[in-house]
Amino acid sequence: MESIKFLFLLLFQVVLSVFLFILFQDKSKKPEKNVSLYLMSEEPVITILLWTWPFGYRFILNQCPSSFDITGCFFTANRTLFLEADAVVLHQRDVCSSKDQLPQFPRPPKQYWIWFSMESPSHIVNLSFIDNLINLTMSYRADSDIFTPWGWLKKPDNAQIFSIPKKTSLVAWVISNWNPSNRRIIYYQELKKHIHVNIYGKQHLPLPRANHSDTLSKYKFYLAFENSLHEDYITEKLWYNALVLGNVPVVLGPPRQNYERFIPPDSFIHVDDFSTAQELASYLLELDKDDHKYQQYFNWRSKLQPESAIPWVSHYCKICKALKEGPNYRTIPSISRWFK
Repeated sequence: MESIKFLFLLLFQVVLSVFLFILFQDKSKKPEKNVSLYLMSEEPVITILLWTWPFGYRFILNQCPSSFDITGCFFTANRTLFLEADAVVLHQRDVCSSKDQLPQFPRPPKQYWIWFSMESPSHIVNLSFIDNLINLTMSYRADSDIFTPWGWLKKPDNAQIFSIPKKTSLVAWVISNWNPSNRRIIYYQELKKHIHVNIYGKQHLPLPRANHSDTLSKYKFYLAFENSLHEDYITEKLWYNALVLGNVPVVLGPPRQNYERFIPPDSFIHVDDFSTAQELASYLLELDKDDHKYQQYFNWRSKLQPESAIPWVSHYCKICKALKEGPNYRTIPSISRWFK
């Protein structure tokens, strides 16, 4: 009798242990909240898969600024959802070293592969890897399927008076990639013979991130010299370091006409407007002595204000609208023929 009670007690403990183990396992599984929320919805959902985080930089998905309507879209970086994804975003610099970095799963019919790059053609390799694979382009080029510029101008919500930041210095330049054979370095070497330029960055003056804005806004002019010359390649050098921070950009990049597609003609100074670097230096020194003439470069600020797309999220949020508009499904034979 005692043995029966013992066996019954032992069996009860085993059953209880198994029950508790299963219960614990179920509770320990934490399903993707966003996946269950979106994919179980009765409404049609456009699933957008980020194949990689751009340069490894992570940000919160599905929380776009209010100016973006992402209703009906679900962003994810979970590769296990590849077969359910309506679109896959391929950031060029993260998939360019090997074809093995591209999705290796069987591709669902009509799944959009979106090619994304904010780098210029001079800094991109192995574009042939994606021949006949891409359906939509996404870049700083204005003729991209999804246009993602480094910055833009917008009308302020309320009338506002722009005050030029107090100026205590003349010309600044931030540069990290010092290539003596690059056109911008060659131009600077001639310019510095005629005007002093404070240079920040690697092997130059330190520019802590916390002091970035305060430091550069004190300069009257900023050298927004691009590292390569390509159509529409106008980066944060102009948009943030110059326009947002309230100084006059001196640009070296695509032709003046290209800049004027995006910013007013009287908002910047182009090196091509001068036959020599000495002439440019003389003009900057002239503006330094004439406050009224200098301030004319800010007249446009009464109607427009610059925005800089530094956070990656502002680029990715544009994908939802583009897909909801139902783009024609076509395959691009060669990105490199267009992107040059």
